[in-house]
Amino acid sequence: MIEQQYIDLFQQYRSDIDSNSVGLMNEQRDAAFETFKKIGFPTSKLEEYIHSNVSRAFDAELGLNIKDIAIPVNPYDTFKCDVPNLATNLHFLVNDRYYDNQNQVEGLPKGVYAGGMKEFEKLYPEVFKEYYGQGADYSNNGLVAFNTMFAPDGFVLYIPEGVEIEKPLQLINILRGGVDLSVNRRILIIAEAAAKAKILVCDHAVDDVHFVVTQVTEIFANESSAIDFYELEENSTKVTRLSSLFTAQKADSNVIASNITLHNGYTRNNYRFRLLGENAHATIGGLAIADKSQHVDNYAFLDHASPNCTSNELFKYVLQERSTGVFCGKILVEKDAQKTLAYQTNRNLLASPDAKMFAKPQLEIYADDVKCSHGLTTGHLDDDAMFYLQARGIAKEEAKMLLMVAFTKDVVQLINIESLKERLEYLIDKRFRGELMRCGNCNVCK
Repeated sequence: MIEQQYIDLFQQYRSDIDSNSVGLMNEQRDAAFETFKKIGFPTSKLEEYIHSNVSRAFDAELGLNIKDIAIPVNPYDTFKCDVPNLATNLHFLVNDRYYDNQNQVEGLPKGVYAGGMKEFEKLYPEVFKEYYGQGADYSNNGLVAFNTMFAPDGFVLYIPEGVEIEKPLQLINILRGGVDLSVNRRILIIAEAAAKAKILVCDHAVDDVHFVVTQVTEIFANESSAIDFYELEENSTKVTRLSSLFTAQKADSNVIASNITLHNGYTRNNYRFRLLGENAHATIGGLAIADKSQHVDNYAFLDHASPNCTSNELFKYVLQERSTGVFCGKILVEKDAQKTLAYQTNRNLLASPDAKMFAKPQLEIYADDVKCSHGLTTGHLDDDAMFYLQARGIAKEEAKMLLMVAFTKDVVQLINIESLKERLEYLIDKRFRGELMRCGNCNVCK
């Protein structure tokens, strides 16, 4: 039983786990532990994970930094990862702990908190209690239960009512270690009424060891708020990234969540969107570029629980060599969610005969006055387009890359940060040319 070693570890070192974290995080560990003992890690026996047996990643000799041993890295000296003209300050998570030696904290409006989770609980105990763990349901989710058991710290962005952060923030997740590690981190974003912010989260693996990462992100968008949440993964092939993102949206809120996987090992992204107030809007975008034997699995569940809400999903995959892609998207329209507009699109490009794609779009509708649709296509490069380009003197390989880059454009267009959009176009072109094999002290700046 894979889970037993973690059950024993949790029981043996519970006091150390608590001593290096904070009260509310510790209070939730017991209930998560009981859930984890019952259901364990997800396996391919579950329909939602039929093509992704994530439990196998934990069947290894993985260390956990339970005693909070300092990681020898100064990210400000090592990483210059801010996209040009993007942010006035950077924030870092080194493995699963916030790097609190901040030397760039200016530029945020009064009342905004951007920083470590442990410090946030001290400063805003009532706010933390109101939101932490309230979106991330682990009752039937072994990965979230496991994360809740072991996560020591994380990052919090709190925007008070009516405040807009004009310049985007950037959070850089650095994976660093001398041995194979289990890393469990949390991200909490709270936008009070009419608050607005954009954040870019970048994942980078530094050391050539195996990392198994669970990440739980909770986004709370209150009335008339707007949150853009962009993720850029540039990990090594030795990283297993298991991410779960939960949103709760109230009336007239707008949340955009977009994930770009440029380089990875084994990735599973879970999205759980809840549209809880009238006229809420959600946008989910995903782009995966994979080769070798890389694996990218995106699962998106959108719950339309209120009337007059809209959602738009767009996921695209470009798969080369022996890579594998998985997409499962489910839209639930509840009985009272009349006037729902919900659209789901999945487009997949197989650039190799050995690449595989598994896709399953779903609609579950209990209201009678709605407009919902889903579209799915999987195919190869267009022969006519290839012929057209080659007939105009463009070499075959160059023509192939131009078509693959063009295929990704509409996902990139979902991003509302011009400097990031331009940089991604550049990085995607480099990726297809084989010049972006993994992050090397941050490709974003090169």
